Order: sequence, then C-alpha cells, then structure tokens
Amino acid sequence: LEEAASQLQQIFRIDISIALNILGIESMRAGHCRVGYTCFKLAADRGYSKAQFNVGLCYEHGRGTEKDLEKAAFYYCHAASSCHPMAQYRYGRYLLQHSPGHHWDSHQRALTLLERAAVAGITEAQAYLGVFYMRGLQPQEKKGLKYLLQAANRGDAQSRYHVGVCYEQGLGVQQSLAEALTHYREAAAAGNRHAQERLR
Repeated sequence: LEEAASQLQQIFRIDISIALNILGIESMRAGHCRVGYTCFKLAADRGYSKAQFNVGLCYEHGRGTEKDLEKAAFYYCHAASSCHPMAQYRYGRYLLQHSPGHHWDSHQRALTLLERAAVAGITEAQAYLGVFYMRGLQPQEKKGLKYLLQAANRGDAQSRYHVGVCYEQGLGVQQSLAEALTHYREAAAAGNRHAQERLR
C-alpha cells in the first residue's frame, strides 16, 4: 500500500509539472512572460526537464525574468542531465563559449553533449559541430563534413552552403566544382545570401 501511495504521489507530481509547463507555454504565447516564467520555474524546481529547459530559455533571453547566462546554464545543465537534447546542445555550446581558459574537461564534456544532441537529431547541434570541427585548431574535416551534411539534409541552408565550400576547396572530400555548385544552388534557393553571392 505504501508503494502504491508513493507511486501515486510521483505520478501526481509529474502531472502537476506537465500542467505547469503547458500553462507556462500558453502564458508566453499570450505575452504574459512573467507568469510563464513563474510556471516554468515551479515545474523546473520539481525536476521536470522540459520546464528546466524553458527556465533556461527565459534566463538566456530575459523573458519574464532578468537576463542571466549563468542561471540559464544552470537550468540547461539540469535538463541536459535528464537527456533533454536541446538542453544538451545549449549547455554544450555554453561550456565551449564560456569556460574559463577553455578548460580541457569542460571542453570534452561540451563536445560529448553536443554530439549526443546531434545524434538525437538536433539540427543546430549538427551545424555547430560541423563548423567547430572544420575551424578548430586541429581541423577534423571529415568529421566536420559529416555533421554539416546531417544538418544540410535536415534543411539547414547555412550548412548546405558550408558543404558547398567543402567541395569547392576539397575539405574532407574530393574537390569537385560541379558538386559545390549543386550545394550552392540548393542553399541559394533556400535563401542563403552567402551561397547567392558565391554563385555570382
């Protein structure tokens, strides 16, 4: 009986968190950012990863609360530890951009989080890793191209443009101007300005 009661309490806690998160989303859509933030925060403090991610967004963009990147990272970190893919992307990006002296451990943790997000299908993570591996101190061009292609195949025009650059310059792939043109045309058709300029 005690176990059943405990399970009911847990279900009730999760249901409340889900309801609060939905209420937060609806409040944000209606322009009531402070109410939305409060709802997200209540659900986040109950350990609900989707709400933790939403609180992170509120702090990152200053919606319903003051802008605070460290607090955003704190909530992204909690959501990421519950395998929330978009939180993994945002927290990984934060670690790469804000780690003091680009500490090796946090650098590795960031890449692990970004790669998990990329595998989960987060286009932003794929695009970010593609550029990261292409431009690093020790470029890993084949790895970078792999991620750029993933993002491009999910409709990211900027990544499609970068794939064109890879083919034009022979980065991680056999140089091919015809293949570069194909990618530039696709990116340009999707409205990418750099690809449009490159085609001219």
